[in-house]
Amino acid sequence: MFVIIGWAVSLGCIFGVFIVHGGNIGVVMKALPFEMTTIMGAAIGAMVATNTPKALKATLAGFGQCFKGSKYTKARYMELMALLFDLLQKIRKEGLMSIEKDVEDPHNSPLFQKYPTVGSDHHVTEFVTDYLRMMVSGNLNAHEIEALMDSEIETHHHEAHVPAQAITRLAGGLPAFGIVAAVLGVVNTMGSVGQPPAVLGGMIGSALVGTFLGILLAYGIFEPLAGLLEQKVDEAGKELQCIKTTLLASMQGYAPQVAIEFGRKVLYSTERPAFAELEAHVKGKK
Repeated sequence: MFVIIGWAVSLGCIFGVFIVHGGNIGVVMKALPFEMTTIMGAAIGAMVATNTPKALKATLAGFGQCFKGSKYTKARYMELMALLFDLLQKIRKEGLMSIEKDVEDPHNSPLFQKYPTVGSDHHVTEFVTDYLRMMVSGNLNAHEIEALMDSEIETHHHEAHVPAQAITRLAGGLPAFGIVAAVLGVVNTMGSVGQPPAVLGGMIGSALVGTFLGILLAYGIFEPLAGLLEQKVDEAGKELQCIKTTLLASMQGYAPQVAIEFGRKVLYSTERPAFAELEAHVKGKK
């Protein structure tokens, strides 16, 4: 929603001021389909040539994510930490082996079913169960698990950044393709030097629309999308860091109440629940 609002404000100001100052919007609209086809066709072709099929598929999915609101809300984080608290509390009371069935089959686990928002999230469930399984096995210490967690989070971060990087490269090439379209327009104009000045002026104006469109598409449309995707990637990584911090605190001997406090402190301030708020939520879920 905010993406569309931003685009509307940007395009409204650009074309609105142009019209108010006496600009002939008809010249722009007449050249728009041809220039747009040239610029976007060349840019998409270059994008396909630059990226692997896996990266292209992820980029298409990334475009869709730009128009969805963030799922990383305070309510989601409170549910996540309540789930972690219940798991760690069960370990503390009944021992590590008591969560073996929950870890091996989280989809049928009463604990994971109790928190459907995070319990149905594949990435969260896999990350939590993988490291709880390692804790149950007892073969790795906290430092080894922390190093492994860091490697996995780094891999996830790098993989999730692929769409943003692809869109950034697309945005970077659009001004150049706009110049290409403009040069072709100038070449076409030079081949018609015998035409009246009014006709030549229109042809030159149409050619310059290519440069205008390339810059507008780059910095008004695609560059903002790349920046938005980068922010969404950071939000996803923050959730994994919260889980990591909580589990490591538990491994180092802290009580579940203290362990989830470690995880709470990792969250961004805008979504971080207050201590009393989280405590009340956890108690209410018992």
